[in-house]
Amino acid sequence: MDLKRLHYFNVLAETANFTRAADQLGIAQSALSISIQKLEQQLGLKLINRSDRQMSLTSDGQVLLRHTRQILENVEQAEKELQERKGLESGVITFGVPAMLGSYYLPDALALFKQTYPGIQINIHEAGTATLEKMLLDGQLDLALIRSDRSHDQIRHVTLAKEQIVACVRRDHPFASEGKVTLEAFCRQPLVLFRNGYFLRESVSRYCQQHKITPDLRFETNLIELLKSLVRKNIGISTCLPIIVRDEPDLVTVPFDPPIPLHLGLGWKSSHYLSSAAQALVKFLQAELQAELPIPS
Repeated sequence: MDLKRLHYFNVLAETANFTRAADQLGIAQSALSISIQKLEQQLGLKLINRSDRQMSLTSDGQVLLRHTRQILENVEQAEKELQERKGLESGVITFGVPAMLGSYYLPDALALFKQTYPGIQINIHEAGTATLEKMLLDGQLDLALIRSDRSHDQIRHVTLAKEQIVACVRRDHPFASEGKVTLEAFCRQPLVLFRNGYFLRESVSRYCQQHKITPDLRFETNLIELLKSLVRKNIGISTCLPIIVRDEPDLVTVPFDPPIPLHLGLGWKSSHYLSSAAQALVKFLQAELQAELPIPS
C-alpha cells in the first residue's frame, strides 16, 4: 500500500470531511477523492460511506484506520531513529507541559538547555496533565511533564520532584493560623480553582463527588496570576503548589491533613523510540530540577 494514500486516508478519517481534509493536506478535493478510490480498488473493499451527510468509515475502513495509524507511527519512529545518526547538532522535541508547571519550574532549565544544545528545537504544548497523557499515547508528544505517582502500562517516566498540593489563602484567612486544613473544611469555603482536567483541581472534585458536596465555586481559571489575584481580593481560596506563592507576601500556603502528595516527572510513550535529543532533555532536566528541588529520600 502507498504510504501517501494511507496518510490521506488517515487525515480524511480525522476530519470526516473531504473538503477539510483536502485543505489540511494542501491538495485538490478531486485529487483526494481519486486517491481514496484507488486505495479502495487496490484493497477491493469499500472504506468510506459517501451517502451520509457527514462522511463516515465502513467497518472495513475502521479496521484499516487502526492499522494505518500504527503504520504511520512506525514510519515516523523509524525516521526519528535514522535522524539520530546526525547526532545532537539538530533535532525537534515536542514537549507537553501544564501551564503552571511550565511557568514556575522550567524557564531557567530550558534556557540553560538551549545554551547547551542550540541546534535542538523544543516545541511546547500546554494542556492539563490528563490531556497530556492522552497526547503522549496518541503519539502527538515526545515528552510531557506529568504526575509520576500514577502508574501507566503504556507510559514510562522518571520522577523529577516530590511536592505537596496545598491550600492557598490570604494571610488574614482563619486557615492561615491553623497550620493545616482538611479537605472537608476546604471544600466548604468559597473557591477559585483551576479547570477540570488539571491536577490542582482533581482532589477537590473527587472529594466533593464522593461526599456529595456542592462546592461554592466562585471562579474557574487556568491563569495563575488571575487566580492569585482573586485569592488576594478575598473572592475565594484555592489550591496550589508552595512554589507558586513563595514570593507573595499577602498569600500563604496551608498543608492539607492528610497531605496530598504530588510527584512530578517526565513521561514518554513506552513503545516510542526516544530520540537522542529527547534523551538529552530528560537527563538535563533530571540534573537541573533535582538539584533545585531535591527528592526526599
